[in-house]
Amino acid sequence: MPNTYTQIHIQVVFAVQNRQSLINEGWKSELNKYITGIIQNNNHKVLQINGMPDHIHILFGMRPTQALSDLMKMVKHDSSKWINDKRLVQGKFSWQSGYGAFSYSKSDVPRIINYIKNQEAHHKKVEFQDEYLKLLKDFDVEYDERYILKPVR
Repeated sequence: MPNTYTQIHIQVVFAVQNRQSLINEGWKSELNKYITGIIQNNNHKVLQINGMPDHIHILFGMRPTQALSDLMKMVKHDSSKWINDKRLVQGKFSWQSGYGAFSYSKSDVPRIINYIKNQEAHHKKVEFQDEYLKLLKDFDVEYDERYILKPVR
């Protein structure tokens, strides 16, 4: 649409089904590239992607041409299919339903890029569930305890 100018920075966070640690270091980089391709093929711009064996963080510049929910549905569906088609895990891989999405100003982008780049060091100090709850609380996102990501026991 002519005369439409936006600057929308979104961080999405989502977990492997049942919070299982299935994302292997040996193919994590390929997965990140695959997901980056999905997002870029939908005309958005990935600024940083990284994660842990049980979850992923993506910071991207979003164009207002697509609903975030449609994009995330595609990212999760297509990346699950890619993992399963390549038989990268035993059994069937899937992402847990839902995701967290948080918006940032341009001045926050360098800090969030650094935060996502350093997930491994960050999670030596902070558990994923604590990190996720902090994001929800910091952004004043209402949530239902029944649907919050629970640790695998």
